[in-house]
Amino acid sequence: MGGQGGITVLITAAVFAAIAAAVHLYIFVLESLRWTVPATMRVFRISSPQEAAYTQALAYNQGFYNLFLAVGALLGIVLLGAGSRVAGLTLMSFTSASMVLAALVLILSNRKMIRPALIQGGPAVLCLLFTLLAA
Repeated sequence: MGGQGGITVLITAAVFAAIAAAVHLYIFVLESLRWTVPATMRVFRISSPQEAAYTQALAYNQGFYNLFLAVGALLGIVLLGAGSRVAGLTLMSFTSASMVLAALVLILSNRKMIRPALIQGGPAVLCLLFTLLAA
């Protein structure tokens, strides 16, 4: 896709990549830095400080997966902006596809988790769609 329409598609993909990255950065903060804070415990339906303490190491590790996906998406945006279209779109596509698949795993593991899965995967699926259109 060339011309103004192509640029619009690239910018749209980058915007959704940035939104997806922001969501995953927020999840990183919750899981890795604020897991035992009562407000975070409510978000993740953790019923007691003991349960939070017991699961903290797992959440800490999982938070870093979210951080790495966010960094990958942001690096893709930077590469795209620096003129490395193929590298930028590849990285944005890979990270957004990973985010979408993680959201699907969440839904498949617990159908009641559709809202969190949509928050986690919605911007990523839109990013993926626009990166594919731009390719």
